Amino acid sequence: MSLSIRILVAWFVLAGLATVLFLNSILNQLPSSVRQASEEVLVDSSNLLAEVAGLHWDQGFAQGSPFAEAVQRYQQRQLDALIWSHHKTRPELLVYLTDSQGRVLFHTDPALIGEDFSNWRDVALTLRGEYGARTTRTTPEDESSSHMYVAAPIYHNDELRGVVALGQPTSSLQPFITLAHGYFWQRGGLILLGALLLGAALSIWITRSIRRLVEYVERVRNGERVSAPRLGERELDRLARATEAMRAEIDGKAYVEQYVHTLTHEMKSPLSAIRGAAELLQEGDVPALARERFLANIDSESQRLQRLVERLLSLASVEKRQHLEQAESLDLAELAARELESKQPLAEKKQLALQLIRTDDCHLRGEAFLLEQAISNLLDNAIEFSLSGGQVTLRISAHAQQLRLTVSNDGPPVPDYAMDRVFERFYSLPRPDGQRKSTGLGLSFVREVAQLHQGSVELRNRPEGGVEVCLNLPRQPQQGRR
Repeated sequence: MSLSIRILVAWFVLAGLATVLFLNSILNQLPSSVRQASEEVLVDSSNLLAEVAGLHWDQGFAQGSPFAEAVQRYQQRQLDALIWSHHKTRPELLVYLTDSQGRVLFHTDPALIGEDFSNWRDVALTLRGEYGARTTRTTPEDESSSHMYVAAPIYHNDELRGVVALGQPTSSLQPFITLAHGYFWQRGGLILLGALLLGAALSIWITRSIRRLVEYVERVRNGERVSAPRLGERELDRLARATEAMRAEIDGKAYVEQYVHTLTHEMKSPLSAIRGAAELLQEGDVPALARERFLANIDSESQRLQRLVERLLSLASVEKRQHLEQAESLDLAELAARELESKQPLAEKKQLALQLIRTDDCHLRGEAFLLEQAISNLLDNAIEFSLSGGQVTLRISAHAQQLRLTVSNDGPPVPDYAMDRVFERFYSLPRPDGQRKSTGLGLSFVREVAQLHQGSVELRNRPEGGVEVCLNLPRQPQQGRR
């Protein structure tokens, strides 16, 4: 499971658990809160009814009395009240009235008139001058049969004469509790959905930088030269900078070690030749012809050493760079034309024809000096491996958003065993005219320039004979990538 999925799942579980626990605590408290609100209304209503009963005390509360008639008419009312989504159609309040001894003088259930309610909590407390209320089930095993009663004292001529109590079945409150349950669960679902979306955004936000950092490390591991990403998170950005510094330090040590080894190996042969010729020249009687040959050998090997060092320095300067430093808009055809003109003397020595074939639009962004050196190395290789009287062609063509520069000759093909090694440092093949091998750094330099421009280079044998090298360059390299 990926890190982003783990973060999302963990966040959703935590948010879901918190939401469920919160809703559960609210819903458990909801019935009690609804009953408390209903009780508060019953307190006001019972006290109002107590004042009305006090006014009718002398008239009594028997059947046919004004008080009994009013309560009877209330019970017969047809209600049409839409309370939110609950439709109330009939009255549900129960009313009973006792004297100061707790004897029932009036009850909405006439069968209970005359009963002794003095032991009921609501009546007993009210007669003692306290707040009286109770909840009683009509069927002890059935919770839905419970009724909530609130009593109020009846005063007549400033004397406590009795108690009036209002009762409400708790089942009448259940529709509102059910409605509130549905409302809260609906809102809880929306909260969970919002938490899921927020968790997804949080997961993407956190793992985006981590993915960029992982991608950078993987590309470095694969040998690519890329700059460390700039990350918004301070800790991750510090980690990226530290990784970049560590990579640079490790690469630097390995780079120096490798180059010292390869340079030592490549310098052995010319140094041995120079030393051998010098030892022979130190002998007293060296014929003039031999002396000239030894001096020519020393000069040739010295020039070889100089070319080796110069090309090695050029290659090293390119390899340590992470991106283009002086990119500008260039006409690749103009660079190619200048290099072809500079190679004209070499071509004339071997009686070679140089040809440039170009497309209409050859503009791209790049560094002129590096591209000139790359084209120069490709032309040097093509000329050196060409047979006398042949032709070297430089072709520039457009493909989608990139340019392809192809240098081809009609010389001998590259052996199969060398195809995978021609771009290695110091790897070189013998020339067809018997000249000595080159430094083996030219194509390595071209490959580094291509990668620095986010392009590629490939070499292949042509079916009709000869060899061609294709340098593919994007017109707009992405900034900061290699």
